[in-house]
Amino acid sequence: MQIYREMRHRILSGAFVKGTRLPSKRELAGDCLVSVVTIEHAYQLLCDEGYCEMRPRSGCYVKYDSARFFPASEISAANSPADAENAEHPAQIPFSPVAAMMRKVMLDYGEKILMKSPNHGCLHLREAICRYLSRCRNITVSGEQIIVGSGAEYLYGICIQMLGREKTVALESPSYEKIRAVYTANGAQCEMLRMDSEGIRPDALRRTNAEILHVTPFNSFPSGVTASAARRQIYLEWANQRNAFIIEDDYDSEFALNGKAPQTLFAQTADHNVIYINTFSKTIAPSLRAGYMVLPEALLPLYEKAVGFYSCTVPMLEQYFLAEWLDSGEFERTINRVRRAQDENCPNHRA
Repeated sequence: MQIYREMRHRILSGAFVKGTRLPSKRELAGDCLVSVVTIEHAYQLLCDEGYCEMRPRSGCYVKYDSARFFPASEISAANSPADAENAEHPAQIPFSPVAAMMRKVMLDYGEKILMKSPNHGCLHLREAICRYLSRCRNITVSGEQIIVGSGAEYLYGICIQMLGREKTVALESPSYEKIRAVYTANGAQCEMLRMDSEGIRPDALRRTNAEILHVTPFNSFPSGVTASAARRQIYLEWANQRNAFIIEDDYDSEFALNGKAPQTLFAQTADHNVIYINTFSKTIAPSLRAGYMVLPEALLPLYEKAVGFYSCTVPMLEQYFLAEWLDSGEFERTINRVRRAQDENCPNHRA
């Protein structure tokens, strides 16, 4: 990860420009006093995030160019909008460890599980989420910035009520149909922005007058498109230039190949204009209607004023269970087991 971060920094700073061949794996391994396999993993992460590309029998070349315009290309439409109802997979974990953890929570917390949750969610869970995000998603925040709610759709509604129902929201086209339905039901106007193979087209972003951009940078449904590093940078630049907000829906990112999802927009900027949303519906079980959003500190006063009176919609039993599941390491072990199973079933996808 140190090598990956350093190479990424050099690419972003212009030390390696588009088309430049990176040092050979053996050369860099010798310089860093590590194995060639370690360099291979670092280069693969750079390729997965769109910074570089591997050329057979030639090497690893820089692909990133912040000024590049990406031409349109056709997006696969293998999944119809009706398939969205089946987007959530069955439970990813066996029942017995869940039952054991639930029993432990009931014994350890006793009557606390019957109490009303604080509006933001219980502090125990919010702090556990902070620790998980710091370990796995390079996001460093305080528990105060975490808002717990019953799934992504509920949190979309909270976001638009906080930012303003009169706002126009730009969405990926195609996108999960319920996203548009939630915003429309809350009174917002939605504008659909065409995508190509690397994300929302820059020309579509330039034309929109939207004040909010809702994106799923990793494995957007139903297109399956993962935004390239250059395109994610364009999203952030657009938000800064327009004084707009980005709602980053990070659904499904835990199952990225190589165990390393692209860096989040939230972690990529210090401009306090990105709201991060994720859920436990796919990583644990669809019946667990629990998710969370991470607010920039600058938005906390607005949240409290606009929607801070809402009660948390997730029962305390589930919140304590999630906190224990995260802190015990079971959450990450479960994800690793599922990822290994997917890798065995799809050998062509191995790194």
